[in-house]
Amino acid sequence: MSSMAEQENCTRVTRAAKKRAAALASTEDQPLNKKRVVLGELPNLSNAIVSSNEPQKQKAKAKPKARKGASTKKEGVLKEDVDGNPEDPQMCAPYASDIYEYLHKMEVDPKRRPLPDYIEKVQKDVSPNMRGILVDWLVEVAEEYKLVSDTLYLTVSYIDRFLSFNVLSRQRLQLLGVSSMLIASKYEEINPPHVEDFCYITDNTYTKEEVLKMEADILKSLKFEMGNPTIKTFLRRFTRVALEDYKTSNLQLEFLGFYLAELSLLDYNCVKFLPSLVAASVIFLTRFLMRPKTNPWSSTLQQYTGYKAADLRECVLIIHDLYLSRRGGGLQAVREKYKQHKFKCVANMPSPPELPALYFEEV
Repeated sequence: MSSMAEQENCTRVTRAAKKRAAALASTEDQPLNKKRVVLGELPNLSNAIVSSNEPQKQKAKAKPKARKGASTKKEGVLKEDVDGNPEDPQMCAPYASDIYEYLHKMEVDPKRRPLPDYIEKVQKDVSPNMRGILVDWLVEVAEEYKLVSDTLYLTVSYIDRFLSFNVLSRQRLQLLGVSSMLIASKYEEINPPHVEDFCYITDNTYTKEEVLKMEADILKSLKFEMGNPTIKTFLRRFTRVALEDYKTSNLQLEFLGFYLAELSLLDYNCVKFLPSLVAASVIFLTRFLMRPKTNPWSSTLQQYTGYKAADLRECVLIIHDLYLSRRGGGLQAVREKYKQHKFKCVANMPSPPELPALYFEEV
């Protein structure tokens, strides 16, 4: 009897083990429903935390409701607040207005601003044309090393701030440029180029020791205040406002804005303007170039930028002259960059020769 009971027990255990092994094998054969996740997408995974045994029909029913609620909310948000996109956690919707208020205060801080006339008052051997040539070359360097645009804007900011308080010879201007880009790369890039890369790009005109010495001089001169807002900081938000008139995302408008913003870096006469004013002027001109017969400014843009159309007139006209090559026509790096198909060839877009004066009147 006992031997029969033991045999039956054995059979049960064996059958149970076989069932478990079969279930395990079937799950191993199925591909895992995992995908690579960008950190910015993590909050979107809330809908993905569902039991794998849940029937597909239930999932299908749940999705339309979620989409409907999200789209309704999004439409309401877009009408009231461009920062209130619940699908993008990086927008920091609840804090956006406070963040931009802080950035506006930071951009007017004298410690973070270059002198508007430093070439006339401080420099003896550097001209506006030399500065333009340097910035145009740095655009090429940024392209060569695939640096993000924020690095380029910070670089130019460091150059202008350093030259506002330190006399420099023209022979060391390129050294200032690469050392500023080295610092900006460390601030913005995940994998910044090495010091040797910046020496190489100057055809080894400067040694590693000279670049590091200039880096230290820049940091001391700027008192390690390296995180100032740039044109690109404000352009991101203003572009979202400008896109409200378009039913779909308009890459051409975005790339044209990037192009005009980088053109503004070339001209010494734009140094006197606050980054937010230049960004607003870029949006004004971008919308004009896209739709020349429509007033490019609106009450919504005025609300979010804090500028009336009349405030932008001088800056807009300078950037428009840059766009038409009436100014800085010999500086080709930015122009060639935005003639590429990946930027929708925005540098080739036609433009009326003048902007109507009525566009600068009250909206």
